Amino acid sequence: MTALSWPERIKALPVDTRGFPVPWFAAWADGKPDFRCVAAGKLEQAVRRSLCWVCGQPLGRFKTFVTGPLCAINGVSAEPPSHKECGEFSAKACPFLSKPRMRRNEKDLLDSSPHPAGQMIDRNPGVALLWTTLAYQAVPVADGLLFRVGKPQTLQWFAEGRQAQRAEVLSSLEGGLSLLRAEAEQEGPPALKELELFPVR
Repeated sequence: MTALSWPERIKALPVDTRGFPVPWFAAWADGKPDFRCVAAGKLEQAVRRSLCWVCGQPLGRFKTFVTGPLCAINGVSAEPPSHKECGEFSAKACPFLSKPRMRRNEKDLLDSSPHPAGQMIDRNPGVALLWTTLAYQAVPVADGLLFRVGKPQTLQWFAEGRQAQRAEVLSSLEGGLSLLRAEAEQEGPPALKELELFPVR
């Protein structure tokens, strides 16, 4: 973490025992943060007050979604936006986003933590997309909120904490689409129609 420059907003966050900044959205239990879990009410606060998902400070004109590569196809994210510099920091520093072989750790998750809405593919996509826009729409769904992102001002792709190569992006897109299509085909035509409505993380 020492080699990566921390934006000022990130410096204002609490730090865990390993020296990692704790994102604003993270849930806490017994005085310890759980980066995998979202604290109750944080999603609603971020939307209502237009707060950065990572640092918790007010957003400006531009909103950056840190999402999976298939957002480039369906235009939907499961998480609200961040400042661009906070999103870039996350793409470079977050172990799951910056290490393609990193798997999700589901052990001892907090029962009280809300689960992200939408259809989730249980894999590490290998690349992260930063979609910066001027506007977005929060869409209520049965299991929470999804975010329909507006027209992109910029798109940035990251892999292993650096700018992703075209081949890495295409490989991730193909893999994700294949898994999602296979699941939808098993469920039938209605599920295939819903593909464009659900985010892939």
